Amino acid sequence: MTDTTTAHPSSARARRRPLIRGIALTGVMTLLAASILLTTPTPAWAKDYPSWDDVAAARSDEASTTLAIADIQNLLATLRSEVVAAQADADAKGDLWIEADLVYQEAVVKTEKLQAQAGAATDVAEASRVRIGQMAAQMSRGISADSSTLMFGSTGNVDDLLYGLSLSSKLAEQSNNMLEKATADRNTAQALTDQAEVAATVLAELKATAEAAFVEAQEVSALAEAKVVEQADNEARLNQQLTVLTERRTAVETDYQAGVAERQAAAARAAAAAALAASEVSSSGWARPVSGNISSPFGWRIHPIAKVQRLHTGTDISSGCGQPQYSASSGTVTYAGRNGGYGNFVLVDNGGGISTAYAHIVDGGILVSKGQQVAVGQNIARTGTTGASTGCHSHFEVRQNGVTIDPVPFLRDRGVGLG
Repeated sequence: MTDTTTAHPSSARARRRPLIRGIALTGVMTLLAASILLTTPTPAWAKDYPSWDDVAAARSDEASTTLAIADIQNLLATLRSEVVAAQADADAKGDLWIEADLVYQEAVVKTEKLQAQAGAATDVAEASRVRIGQMAAQMSRGISADSSTLMFGSTGNVDDLLYGLSLSSKLAEQSNNMLEKATADRNTAQALTDQAEVAATVLAELKATAEAAFVEAQEVSALAEAKVVEQADNEARLNQQLTVLTERRTAVETDYQAGVAERQAAAARAAAAAALAASEVSSSGWARPVSGNISSPFGWRIHPIAKVQRLHTGTDISSGCGQPQYSASSGTVTYAGRNGGYGNFVLVDNGGGISTAYAHIVDGGILVSKGQQVAVGQNIARTGTTGASTGCHSHFEVRQNGVTIDPVPFLRDRGVGLG
């Protein structure tokens, strides 16, 4: 991408192609317009943007001014349409990942439940096996003693003999009942174990599908973010140049540079806010990601938009629009961009199998980029209501080895309150 954001006109001249130096401005604008039409598939950052010198020269000639205005308007329209298309693609791919990941997260919960049930059933079956074994041993000893008495002479009368036989019959009936129960318990345990094994196999497949969808969503989101960056880098300057041409003002960079200075000042304020947040880090190296009250906890709920029961994979905090969000711990940004129903989304790998996620960030509110190292308490985003959201809030997640867990007890164990 040709970056003339902070370049002086002389340096911009030095970077222009040799062809531009040798032809009239009118010809340059015509060639540039043709280039845009002929190279639509070319990456947006390969475009050639007019410099402030081009604009200044164009003001002196009516025909050149008209061509220059048309060229800039085409560039602006192209920038905007490319951003819209890229963001729509990113949202679509993000939705595919979110659904695949949610199916996986729900399957984790169900598989763990099945495994727990199988384990409990196995314990019951083992207890039944032990009891039937004890009963068999007891009956064996009793029957042996009774047989000896009958065979080698008994001092008891006929009533005693009948009573003994009745007791043996009852013991046999009881043992049969216990045997049937033990068999049923064993069959139940085996059935649940088989179901748990099938669920575990399906779970592995769901995980692979979700991971593949995540990679694709990440790649498309990176392209969309590049489009947004290009638009931000060039649209303000192009609009300023357009104003210069339409109002026939002096072509200077003063107003544009003032905007650059304001963005730098905003970055400085964000850094100061991050420093303040860092001062509240717990001894375990964790910090509160955002201020506010919990509006929706982790766990199963009726989805506020879909109106069906789904697993809520994080904790919603009712923070105000534009409110800063901080990295809950140090780590590496592994995702920063649009992500379907999550809206603008940041994922940070905090090490040790732990990652934290921040969703529904306001447009323009992602303050980090993929691959960036962030410190605990660093201001990484601003709260918004993008994606599948009904109002400004922060959706905060903690993932352990890729599986979402309740952030509240996790942070509490690390000396941090949430909400």
